[in-house]
Amino acid sequence: MATITKETVPSQSTVKEKIHGMLGVNRQDAKLSLVLISIAFIAFLLGGILGLVQGLNRAGLFELPSWLNYYQVLTGHGVLLVLVFSTTFTIGYFYAAFSHTLGGLLPKVRKMGWAGLGLMVIGVVFVATTIIMGDASVMYTFYPPMQASPWFYVGLVFLVLGIWLYAFGAFINVAHWRKNHRGEHLPLLAYFGVGVFVLLFIGSFGVTAEVLYIIPWAFGWIDTINVMLTRTLFWSFGHTLVNIWYLAAVSSWYVAIPKLIGGKVFNDSLARLVVILSVVLNITGGFHHQIIDPGINEGIKFMHVFMSLSIGFPSMMTAFAMFATFERTGRKKGAKGLLGWVKVLPWGDVRFLAPMIAMISFIPAGAGGIAQTNNQLDQVVHNTMWIVGHFHLTLGVSVVVSFCGIVYWLVPHLSKRVLTPKMNKLGVIQTLIWTLGMIFMAGSMHIVGLAGSPRRTSYTTYGDNATALGWDPYLFFLAIGGTLLIIGCVLMFYIVFHLMFKAPKGETAFPIAEQEEGAHATPYWTERWTVWIILMLAIVAMAYVIPLVDMIFNAPPGSPPFRTW
Repeated sequence: MATITKETVPSQSTVKEKIHGMLGVNRQDAKLSLVLISIAFIAFLLGGILGLVQGLNRAGLFELPSWLNYYQVLTGHGVLLVLVFSTTFTIGYFYAAFSHTLGGLLPKVRKMGWAGLGLMVIGVVFVATTIIMGDASVMYTFYPPMQASPWFYVGLVFLVLGIWLYAFGAFINVAHWRKNHRGEHLPLLAYFGVGVFVLLFIGSFGVTAEVLYIIPWAFGWIDTINVMLTRTLFWSFGHTLVNIWYLAAVSSWYVAIPKLIGGKVFNDSLARLVVILSVVLNITGGFHHQIIDPGINEGIKFMHVFMSLSIGFPSMMTAFAMFATFERTGRKKGAKGLLGWVKVLPWGDVRFLAPMIAMISFIPAGAGGIAQTNNQLDQVVHNTMWIVGHFHLTLGVSVVVSFCGIVYWLVPHLSKRVLTPKMNKLGVIQTLIWTLGMIFMAGSMHIVGLAGSPRRTSYTTYGDNATALGWDPYLFFLAIGGTLLIIGCVLMFYIVFHLMFKAPKGETAFPIAEQEEGAHATPYWTERWTVWIILMLAIVAMAYVIPLVDMIFNAPPGSPPFRTW
């Protein structure tokens, strides 16, 4: 008879995790994630409608009523999609990932999640109300000298507090898991989640400082404000936020897609290194949004060109890893020839098609981002529609279409339903409509931007100037793209809530790919998060301390508030 020792008795946490695995999704955890995803797609629909209105007006095809102005629509569109949709979906997705991979959320973490949601809802109410009332048409970047109602900025404080609460909850849950699994590697999807919440928490310090500086100015307690300082603080978070969405999308590429196509994770160590590099190098990329700003000397700008370009390395690593995964999987299925593996990929499965289109779109999107880090090229396109087109490629395709791909397996998993062939076909149609719409919209934005059409302006011919009239054909294609996108938006809204409430009952797996057989063990130094965070803070200090000190102690005359609407 075998001797029972302490080592052979499973720990309480291990037993709980096995039970959790057998029973499937934790209903209490699933409810929190489903509510967050629901809010995300309500914001997605509303933001899409505002986007259509904006696009038609920008093309000169629709005159806004007297009670609604272009910049009000632009602000609402940006806040709903850039802040609300992306953030709530990312949090809902990763909380579901933590629940699945770490044996469920701790009760106190779940409570923190609901409290965080409450804070974010309060924030959105403040922000949305001031926009609707016409007191906050400052666009989603919201930096001075344009001044919104002070309650707009108070709402942003509540949004940040909600995000911080979710970040603390994630860290607590991960710390609890690691305490009970000493010497083990954090599951890869949870590892991506840690990277995302580290960026959300630390990356938001700059914009929090900005908002706390703006509030006294917005209430009239101080007369002027340092515009250069507020812009710099905003972009320390603004660019980081873009890469938070990207890292969330990439996590599904590494972890879920290989499983869905019958493959394996290409290399666990490489995937974790991508997370580390994305966290360490990301925050300093914000300065490339300010290459043509006055008040920043050329030496600092030159240094930040290299810092911005460094963010491209983890993206190139991901491109290599993903296409290597596709080729390996295809060849295991019998594919021959140089590109035979392409034919055996499941193109008719929307869970693969959507993220694959997202990956392909990131090639031109990433190339455009690299171009914008170059001082001379950025001089040409910085304040033009090119930038808007680039943003729609990165967020509107690479991120949004990846998130939609996640929906097709995550929502059925959480709601205990299944993706039917009919709904899969509708998803394929939605994906193709959305992609075609974005080709028209983002493509025309890039071209008309190169022709000199400015961004952030409503339709005008500038007194029938010949150059401005030459933009009209491209703006017409922009409107066509916007019309296709709202069709895709409505279809996606229907699909999400059908998968939540109407799809047939059943069990849908949470796709987690395994490592290749005989893969090298992942080195444990990848788990040294304290080291990576200290390194990140050191690089952030190197990038920002000197410029910020200079902006504060050698500040130009401050600006009074402006209201341009």
